[in-house]
Amino acid sequence: MSAYKTGHIALIGLPNVGKSTLLNKLVGEKLAITSPKPQTTRHRLLGIVNKPGAQLLYLDTPGVLEPKRPLDQGLVQAALSALAAAEVVVWLVEPRLPDPRDPVLLPHLQKLAQPLIVAINKIDTISKPKLLPLMAAYHRLFPGSPVIPVSALMGEGLAELEAEIIKLLPAAPPIYPEEQITEQTERFLVTELIRERLLHHLGEEMPYAVAVAIEEFEESRRPDLVSIRAVIYVERQSQKGIVIGKKGHLLKTIGQEARGEIETLLGCRVYLELWVKVWKNWRKDARALRLLGYQS
Repeated sequence: MSAYKTGHIALIGLPNVGKSTLLNKLVGEKLAITSPKPQTTRHRLLGIVNKPGAQLLYLDTPGVLEPKRPLDQGLVQAALSALAAAEVVVWLVEPRLPDPRDPVLLPHLQKLAQPLIVAINKIDTISKPKLLPLMAAYHRLFPGSPVIPVSALMGEGLAELEAEIIKLLPAAPPIYPEEQITEQTERFLVTELIRERLLHHLGEEMPYAVAVAIEEFEESRRPDLVSIRAVIYVERQSQKGIVIGKKGHLLKTIGQEARGEIETLLGCRVYLELWVKVWKNWRKDARALRLLGYQS
């Protein structure tokens, strides 16, 4: 009988390559929020998958780009720290030729001591004849690494990806109970669900100036009802008006949609109260970044 295998697998890549969609599909639950906007993922997120003879500990990470401000530096550091914590690294890429001049992520991948798997995602968006040259290009870039085509959205190729990961994991006993799917708290997941609704409704630039913090998470009043008060922080007074919307309609819509998602997550009724406050230039404020969990 083969030894049980356990290990961390870092899912790493540029913004919007589908890391969070892949994590959710592999875990079979919505853990990571998703959006077409960059910087949707701001924290390293653990998803736990149990297979016969193996426990796979997936680390979803922020997209890696050249950092332009203190918040970006914290996000890149969160992603790169996952490389150090992982036994296997999955580099998720879009179905296009690799850029050998990539100055941010590629140097770190080329210095990896751990095994690397290249996963070409979104193969449902290209024709099969175009796929073989892409696979060959990534094989040339990393000759010793498996290159696996997948579609996180459609679930294609994921069994092959997991089989390759399990081959590379070290022999070790499971770390988490079989029923556990993440180590994140319900408060964190609630915060992310609110931020997902903000990403959905706000324009291109506004979501990056928005952060969410839970001020109250009260379960003791009634067993079938959780009361949550959350603060949405913005950087300028003008942004506060945008989030609230005309006569408060946008904030009400965000609250209604988020409440439905949170009730599904918690399995009970939720009373959700949202407030919008200005925290001037919080993305450049080291104290704000620490308190909001973006820097240690």
